[in-house]
Amino acid sequence: MTQRIEDYALIGDLQTAALVGMDGSIDWLCLPRFDSAACFAALLGDKENGHWRLAPKGAARCTRRRYVDDSLVLESWWETRTGTVKVIDFMPQRDVTPDVMRIVEGVSGEVDMEAVLRLRFDHGSIVPWMRRSDGHRVAVAGPDSVWLRSEPPVKTWGQQFSTVSSFTVAEGERVAFVLSWHPSHHQRPDLVDPYEALRCSLADWAEWSRRCRCPDRYRDAVIRSLITLKALTYGPTGGIVAAPTTSLPEEIGGVRNWDYRFCWLRDSTLTLGALLTAGYQEEAAAWRDWLLRAVAGDPADLQIMYGLAGERRLAETELPWLAGYAGSAPVRTGNAAVDQLQLDVYGEVMDSLFLAAQEGIPSERHAWYLQLSLLGFLESKWREPDEGLWEVRGPRRHFVHSKVMAWVAADRAVRTLEADPSLRGDEARWRTMRDEVHREVCEKGYDPRRGTFTQYYGSRELDAATLLIPRVGFLPPDDPRVVGTVTAVREELGTPDGLVRRYSTEGTGVDGLPGSEGAFLACSFWLVDAERMTGREEQARELFERLLALRNDVGLLAEEYDPVAGRQLGNFPQAFSHIALVNSALAFAPEERAG
Repeated sequence: MTQRIEDYALIGDLQTAALVGMDGSIDWLCLPRFDSAACFAALLGDKENGHWRLAPKGAARCTRRRYVDDSLVLESWWETRTGTVKVIDFMPQRDVTPDVMRIVEGVSGEVDMEAVLRLRFDHGSIVPWMRRSDGHRVAVAGPDSVWLRSEPPVKTWGQQFSTVSSFTVAEGERVAFVLSWHPSHHQRPDLVDPYEALRCSLADWAEWSRRCRCPDRYRDAVIRSLITLKALTYGPTGGIVAAPTTSLPEEIGGVRNWDYRFCWLRDSTLTLGALLTAGYQEEAAAWRDWLLRAVAGDPADLQIMYGLAGERRLAETELPWLAGYAGSAPVRTGNAAVDQLQLDVYGEVMDSLFLAAQEGIPSERHAWYLQLSLLGFLESKWREPDEGLWEVRGPRRHFVHSKVMAWVAADRAVRTLEADPSLRGDEARWRTMRDEVHREVCEKGYDPRRGTFTQYYGSRELDAATLLIPRVGFLPPDDPRVVGTVTAVREELGTPDGLVRRYSTEGTGVDGLPGSEGAFLACSFWLVDAERMTGREEQARELFERLLALRNDVGLLAEEYDPVAGRQLGNFPQAFSHIALVNSALAFAPEERAG
């Protein structure tokens, strides 16, 4: 039976991540990286596509769960007729080998436990060969090898292409399972003490979390979002994936199912702002460095997204053997939007590097010449239509947000030269471009009869991305055109409970896709920001509190929310949603931030 998206919690080791359901089942895990093939893919199919369930016999769902303090260590409590147990799930930050550790602790009485492990490599399509070796269970197929051991050893046997473990835990007793992956041509990985790994993981997260600067009022929500953002960071490179999952639907049963296990340039400025404001200079610098490496090269080849290490080839493929989450097919890996023209990314890159410099992140001079190269290309292209921020798969159009971000690119170049006269650059040239873009957007992208900026030139449709106009400085918050746009977006793209859709999907739709989608959570946080900036502080605070209430029981948000069915939608957890939450929370009371 399909669990709700919000029934899952996240664990990870800063190179990959797993989703653990309230039924005790790990239904999604890609090894060894976020973008590797899944060895547990039940999330997008059924149990035969791979999962690992650990729970009391006969129990359906845990009684309660939580993260231990400010960490990514998950505790699930199970209260049964005969006693209570606690299951601790985590992935220690790795040296070489990725490990998933599950520790069962007896709290009271005695509880009969059962673990069922079904490994299915290559996104649930390959059943591995299982054997015993030195008291361990070993699964091998092609390049993948997984070792399973328990401490102390428990009764384990093979059953219907799965491994079953049965044991009883009494008060004060502990049983730990360790699942380790390595390339099949390598020797068995070194054994890791799960109890010592738990102690170190909690200490590591406690040290990291102490660096957070945020107001007390929203500290729990902010620190949980920042921990989630850290968990979505690929440690070796500093790249941050949009989500650890693929193909979780924007509409149950629909086709709007995309692979988000990559790094988007669109997230860069908002990510940097959140990290820097919260006190995470090191993470911000790593993200900035990833950005510079990824975009290096011919500006004509700039992509909207890259792989974890800056890879460029992200070919989209469908996996027909997976039925999709709740029957939402197709399941996709890779993302064809990588080949789209999205002019806004040039502005986002320029804005990110400007922000990093303003906040004191040391920069090498070659980065400025790279920016000049990007800006020179944009100067020749900004008048062209593109696919826009939302990666529409319909015709290219003159999207207002794309033009606004072209203005941002020129504006940040001007401001950089003003701040550092030692840099070389034609300030007058970029001023001219900035003024021309601004004039055209105000003439062609604004509907004076309705008093709002539109989605694209000549359109009557609206776009929640125009809520960012005051944030990026294109117009001041008190400009009547900004106030009118915020009002129009709230009224025309808003849901009855105040959330915001990205744009209208009714009729033929600008995105060229059938069906609809839920309210977009990042856009809803943008409305919070826009309401606050335009003087509606009370309304902004009310909406923000409403959005916080949509988080699941352990503080996580997906990409979207279905206000009718009352459930989360889209890939999960979503970095963009948590970044927007952090930025909104920190903007309310900057003077309250600690540190």
